[in-house]
Amino acid sequence: MRQTDPLHLRDGSAGSTWGDRPRTDSGDLVPRQPSLHRLISAVCAPAFSLSDDDGQIRPGGAQGLYVHDVRVLSELVVTVGGEEPTPLGFDIEGGSHNRFEAAVFNAGLESPDPVVFLTRRRLVGPRGMTEEMTLSSLARASLSLQLRLRLSCDLAALAAVKSGLRTAPGLADAEGKRLLWGQSQAGIVEAVGTPEPDCVDPLDGSLAWDLTLEPGATRTFVLAVRRHGGERAVVIQLRGDSRTEADEPKAVSVETRDPRLGRLLERSIADLAGLTMATPLAPCDAFVAAGAPWYLTLFGRDSIWAARMLLPLGTDLALGTLRTLARRQGSKVDRVSNEEPGKILHELRQEAVRHEAFNTGPGGEATLALPPVYYGTVDATPLWVCLLHDAWRWGLSESEVEELIAPMERCLEWIEEYGCRGRPFVSYVDESGHGLANQGWKDSYDGIQYRDGRIATAPLALCEAQGYAYEAAMHGADLLEAFGRPGAERWRVFADGLARRFRAAFWVEDSEGPYPAVALDVSGAPVDSLSSNIGHLLGTGLLSVEEAELVACRIGGSDLNSGFGLRTLAASSRGFNPLSYHCGSVWAHDTAIAITGLSATSGRFAEKAATSLIDGLLAAATHFEYRLPELYGGEARSNQSGPLAYPAACRPQAWAAASAVAILAAEVGIRPDVPRGAVAFKPLPYQDRLYVDGIRLSGESIAIRLAGSESSQISGVPRGLKVCL
Repeated sequence: MRQTDPLHLRDGSAGSTWGDRPRTDSGDLVPRQPSLHRLISAVCAPAFSLSDDDGQIRPGGAQGLYVHDVRVLSELVVTVGGEEPTPLGFDIEGGSHNRFEAAVFNAGLESPDPVVFLTRRRLVGPRGMTEEMTLSSLARASLSLQLRLRLSCDLAALAAVKSGLRTAPGLADAEGKRLLWGQSQAGIVEAVGTPEPDCVDPLDGSLAWDLTLEPGATRTFVLAVRRHGGERAVVIQLRGDSRTEADEPKAVSVETRDPRLGRLLERSIADLAGLTMATPLAPCDAFVAAGAPWYLTLFGRDSIWAARMLLPLGTDLALGTLRTLARRQGSKVDRVSNEEPGKILHELRQEAVRHEAFNTGPGGEATLALPPVYYGTVDATPLWVCLLHDAWRWGLSESEVEELIAPMERCLEWIEEYGCRGRPFVSYVDESGHGLANQGWKDSYDGIQYRDGRIATAPLALCEAQGYAYEAAMHGADLLEAFGRPGAERWRVFADGLARRFRAAFWVEDSEGPYPAVALDVSGAPVDSLSSNIGHLLGTGLLSVEEAELVACRIGGSDLNSGFGLRTLAASSRGFNPLSYHCGSVWAHDTAIAITGLSATSGRFAEKAATSLIDGLLAAATHFEYRLPELYGGEARSNQSGPLAYPAACRPQAWAAASAVAILAAEVGIRPDVPRGAVAFKPLPYQDRLYVDGIRLSGESIAIRLAGSESSQISGVPRGLKVCL
């Protein structure tokens, strides 16, 4: 059990001092995004809770219980005998479960040792949460106590919470032995205690039980909080009671002397189950939401990458993700939403999203205003094609692949017609004036900058977007050919031309040699930062063998490799900041993508870099209770016992959790090609024994035993597949 920090600051937004905060013209402090890194979360999409590490949900910051991006509980403070219990520790028992332990010292006893204990078990479900509170006594005499819950509900929108805005709590109504908030149009929030409380006070929003606790006895009380109604038809909805085992990422077991990967996999798969969702249009097609709390919805790039990393656990999630995104594939040109024919969306929300001052550049404050269905992404469209191809190779049935060939063709057309727009490379620019300034995965305003710290001006052509486009064109050609469709040669010619142009335009050089620039700017000049983006090029086929080895050497170097993962921006850059969102921090998924590419790259630099990055992610995981956050600090491992937390990082987050499976796949080196009847294995050099059971290939579970210098053993491979070791 994780021990509670006695110095913990009980305000979810307190404890962060990032310099003098700006003020408005009236002298008020400008609201800022609340911190999350000291909070404990439980997720069962579309609901999640955020609390202190003693289980209390206190007003302020981001704490609360949320359902469908609305905070339905902004306070839940438990007292026993008029005082808050003393926290002892907590456990994150699963993606949707938390347990909190505390001692009660004000029970009328003079003993310095605790003899009365409170255990809180929190379970978040799709419409709210249930909290079981158990009081137990080791006292020698009977005790009379009051258990009291103070609750409040502000029905704050998640976007307002993220922007640091405060919403006053509403007044509660009492109906029998329960509390109610809200109106029928917006939905009703209900808090019910079991057994029936002795006191229900709507004025201060409290439920209370008067009890006698006998020696050695335990008493259990349950609080259920639910939101009823108020959802709109466009809201992302949980699979709910129709969820089946087939819909969620499968469990996989790992046996090795190093327990870190097994623990990370167990926690990550539980979190991914909590993030699994579907839409009302197709409740049988599952995908994983991007992350809690800010992005608990469908994101094109995030959901695709997560599904891609999770293919070793089965193809169901990939199929659901592909179908869900294909249903909303762009069909027209819309400047406001960035929609274009064939384009895959970036983000799907219940309603328009508006953030003040979080897209701020050197010129001052800016407003980010996104419509409910927003297409501002340059890479989701080629990545959709890559996911389809990968799922095909992992054994997705021919009939299921064939039904997606038409949307794949539209994706390819978008790459050439709208992605390139007559220019040599796939690029982007926000024409709406209030959308994302950057539309690759590093989408903060300063995410793409030169080595000297200057911010690059759009239209921008990102290096990794060219890698994705090349891979999509080549793999799209393979699919067209396999399913008897015309056009394969056209896309291979397109890919060859893109590779030649990339080689001529993107490579730059410094004192250590050549490397790909992060992007080309509005004038076509290289944006010369050394960045983690180059790791995404590995395995796409865009690079030659020699070029891939050069990239592997840079990724393994101390300028990018922090020891806890891959820095987003090299430490030698003028704009490097280890706690910048995209300019020096470490993102687990970014590191995992590089690991996947390195494992497919020949040469000693690639193997060494992959092994080092895997160890770095596992070392970081131990400092985050094996629940890797969205991002964390990029300080050198030699200077830190563990990475620093990024205050506003989502946790759990889909592609951070999926990184555990990407690590596993890289270690065993599995290379499936079910359509051609083969599966190859190229394990990373492993100094110890490794046994993995539960990797799924063409619907069957296989087991892999690596035994150092001894021969490897593979069992359970579907009949008809040739194994190549």
